[in-house]
Amino acid sequence: MATPAPEFLRFTTHKSLTQRLVLSTLTGKPIHISQIRSSSPTNPGLTPHEISFLRLLDSITNGSVMQISYTGTTLTYMPGLITGSAVTGGGGDVVRCALPETCRRGVSWFLLPLCMLAPFSKGPVNVRFEGEGVITSATETGDVCVDTIRTAILPLYEQFGIMGSKLELRVLQRSCAGPGGKGGGGVVELRFGSQVRLPKTLHLNRSPGRVKRIRGVAYCTGVAASGNARMIHAARGVLNPLVSDVHVAAQYDQAPLVSSGDRSDPKAKKRTGIGFGLCLIAESSSEGVIYSADVPAPSSGGVTPEDIGKQCAYQLLDIISQGGCVTRVGAPTVLTLMALGSEDVGRIRLGRDVVGTEDIIGLGRGLKKFGASNWGLRDAEDDGSGDIIVSVKGTAVGNVGRKIA
Repeated sequence: MATPAPEFLRFTTHKSLTQRLVLSTLTGKPIHISQIRSSSPTNPGLTPHEISFLRLLDSITNGSVMQISYTGTTLTYMPGLITGSAVTGGGGDVVRCALPETCRRGVSWFLLPLCMLAPFSKGPVNVRFEGEGVITSATETGDVCVDTIRTAILPLYEQFGIMGSKLELRVLQRSCAGPGGKGGGGVVELRFGSQVRLPKTLHLNRSPGRVKRIRGVAYCTGVAASGNARMIHAARGVLNPLVSDVHVAAQYDQAPLVSSGDRSDPKAKKRTGIGFGLCLIAESSSEGVIYSADVPAPSSGGVTPEDIGKQCAYQLLDIISQGGCVTRVGAPTVLTLMALGSEDVGRIRLGRDVVGTEDIIGLGRGLKKFGASNWGLRDAEDDGSGDIIVSVKGTAVGNVGRKIA
């Protein structure tokens, strides 16, 4: 008897591409995406960073099948089993992901979906990002820096029963965006060694409390190290009157060396990824509540470190004023893990401005299409803050690899 043809979930456009691929991999449902930049006259189809993510997905899974049309405007994906880095041949226990120099997205664009897949893997997920396209700083396209992932996103996984002691994000070489916002040359290694059968049910609907301390990282690559002190001084001038416990670390790295692309001299090197930026996080008196802000210097230049410091401090204050227990950056991760967890109702408190964003609304629609339950929304009436309590019922999808093992 012939096996029936799989039923594909059909989507259009390139928006939320990584989100759809992650949900497809976790639920085991194949997808078909069409009209990927089909209206673009010069660059239709998938971009280099999207192709790199598909290669990464193929490296950490076993049995995945991907089909891309000749023009790159149509993608068919049939997911396999998430095996982690054990599938690599003779390259040790680390999957190496090389990003091309035409990459315009920060490495956090790859890390966020990768971290959502890692808890459901059959084995540890160890990935090393390298190449001329790795940008460790925040970018003008909206990506956060690796320090925000390490200090504000990874701690969220501990609330789902994932051991934080087995999560490690190493920044071996920092890099900002190169000329035109492309390329960087950084090196980042993620080691995610905590896998679970089912994420725990989350109840984070309490009051977010008050900010008790502020931490951060000021980073410079290839410019004067005094820029770090100038950014920190400007940020403290805004934050110190509000919070006394403010500490920002300074990190200086030389600009990475990459190939110059000169055919007459293949060994010639050049410096790239020159720039600076600031990352700040605010820890609340309520356990598990962290706010974050990221501001990089634009690749075109023309901005002083003092401007970056003040802008990042004001951005942090604006994010704190939005309320809720999770920021816009961390909300998709939390809501996805809640929807895939045990068959119980979890609750999360989010700011009204966070719930109303296009990303969160699109995530709710995407989860519904993949078989998850509808969300329940109600106002938080305990303090009149205007926050919203989001109730999410888990689907008990869990770790298929652990179930088989």
